[in-house]
Amino acid sequence: MLEILYEDNHIIAVNKKISDIVQQDKTGDPSLEEEVKAYIKKKYNKPGDVFLGVPHRIDRPVSGVVLFARTSKALTRLNKMFQEHDEEIQKTYWAIVGTLPPEDSGRLEHFLLRDSEKNKSYAYEKEKKGSKKAILEYKLIGRSQRYYLLEIKLLTGRHHQIRCQLAKIGCPIKGDLKYGFPRSNEGGGIGLHAREITFRHPVSQEMVTITATPPLQDTLWKEFYNNLKD
Repeated sequence: MLEILYEDNHIIAVNKKISDIVQQDKTGDPSLEEEVKAYIKKKYNKPGDVFLGVPHRIDRPVSGVVLFARTSKALTRLNKMFQEHDEEIQKTYWAIVGTLPPEDSGRLEHFLLRDSEKNKSYAYEKEKKGSKKAILEYKLIGRSQRYYLLEIKLLTGRHHQIRCQLAKIGCPIKGDLKYGFPRSNEGGGIGLHAREITFRHPVSQEMVTITATPPLQDTLWKEFYNNLKD
């Protein structure tokens, strides 16, 4: 079942599950894009093909907010905001890690080099040929017996940026085997959740904030979430 977080004539946002892929890939598995199209077609009794634009994506093992455009005007403007990392669009993530970061809060700046064949990025302290600067800010917002919850403000949008940068400082995300966590999670996801997105609406120009609840069927996410609410 789709969890719709926000919907109007121009945009629609859903809470992605860890197993979902945003757009169809070589696996041939059903995509979130197709699921949202089917939802719109049925709800509004639309004949023919439904337009749906994808201005951004999150990785398959990640949960949280995914924003889609329902009109070409909205897609053009959202694409521009995401590509330029406009100040009018802010993305907040939650990450569960098994190692306490060196400080309770901080700013990470690295140069990320993407290896397309391995579908992996590598972080360096100094610029390398073909690398892109990656910046995020984090703060510690929760603790359990064995794990820590970080809130992350993404200031650039690079391939696997949060996963790669946290691994670089010795804090790989829970379940993320690709970036050095020793064990997988049940269900194959990782402890990374796109918690919130704030942006200027591409048509009305009003500021919109959309928030997604983490996957509470996971006992650790549930523990952290309930502790934050108390």
